[in-house]
Amino acid sequence: MPVRSILLLCALSLCAFATNGSNLIGYGAKSRAMGGIGIGMSYGAESGLANGALITSIEKNEISFGGTLFMPDVSFDNGLGSGAKKSKADMSIIPEVSLATKVGERFFLGVGMWGTAGMGVDYRRESDNFNMVTNLQLMQFGVPLAYRYDAISFAFTPLIQYGSLDISYNASGTTQGEGVAQDYRLGYNLGVAYKADNLSVGAMYKSQIDMEYSGQLSTAMTGFGVAYPNDTLSTPAEFGVGASYGYGKSTFAFDWKQIRYGDAKGFKDFGWENQNVFIVGYEYQERNYAFRVGYNYAKSPIPIRGLANTVENTMNLLGFPAIVESHISAGGSYRFNETVSFDLAYVHAIEAKESARVMNPDNVTTRVIETKHSQSSLSLQLNFLF
Repeated sequence: MPVRSILLLCALSLCAFATNGSNLIGYGAKSRAMGGIGIGMSYGAESGLANGALITSIEKNEISFGGTLFMPDVSFDNGLGSGAKKSKADMSIIPEVSLATKVGERFFLGVGMWGTAGMGVDYRRESDNFNMVTNLQLMQFGVPLAYRYDAISFAFTPLIQYGSLDISYNASGTTQGEGVAQDYRLGYNLGVAYKADNLSVGAMYKSQIDMEYSGQLSTAMTGFGVAYPNDTLSTPAEFGVGASYGYGKSTFAFDWKQIRYGDAKGFKDFGWENQNVFIVGYEYQERNYAFRVGYNYAKSPIPIRGLANTVENTMNLLGFPAIVESHISAGGSYRFNETVSFDLAYVHAIEAKESARVMNPDNVTTRVIETKHSQSSLSLQLNFLF
């Protein structure tokens, strides 16, 4: 599928998703069915972004086409007595294409495009919520380059990241917003994996990518009476480790990673903190089918500050409420023949709620604002081995 077509597909959807902060918990149906496991357990071509060193598990060539139907449920109560209003950004489509091939005895090459992160709300019909509309969406195009020597593999993945950001709202009868801003930047991932008998372990690092969205953050903050110095919103760096162990037809897996929101430009300015993500997963594998379950937990990266941080708290809870913490998942695979297989995954993020006491415009009285956020998603994937 051409790059332009995939970007258009994401642009036409609402792309209002957020899971571990602003990041998806995993890429591909197999990973998502196991809660996002992907650092120390290989899924072939699907592993190209999570840990490129794991694509060395393929025998010849593999290609996967898939996508996720993402359904967040977000509401916000402004504390003025009118009750909670529901965001209309309640469905989006997230595409994914992955390919990997063995190009020599020790060398492996991959190509992929993945929807990786995003968040947003749509309160354009709710004046009590400032008619707030936000939409951040990120997609990455990567080329995993992997080398295997005996039981150990290494990978370097250069990336091109596309991002867009739109923030608009109505403050005191004046619409604030510059329209959608877009940017393309370069980044890279590093990965290593080791496999011995039934045990597989891995580690990965993802670089920070500094995205520039002209006129977005600076204009948005001006409407709240705050002078904001720049329009950079970085994709945070990540690092993590993972392991999986096979016993008979069962595989048990664990991943840990840290997402460095506290170091990322833009996120850290709004008070976001580094996020530790813990994932456990289980797979039962027969010859023609597999069953998977998983659990993903990460404490919300958004802290609630005091009254002096009224604008920060309002923007986080109203515009970018990435507060969900616990995800449960299940799914499976069916192999039609030696060439074609199909994967399915369902993920549910348990409802989280967060509130903050904020200052009213009179700078004397206060009120309590509250947001609630839960999610459901369905992922489908078709795989070809040849």
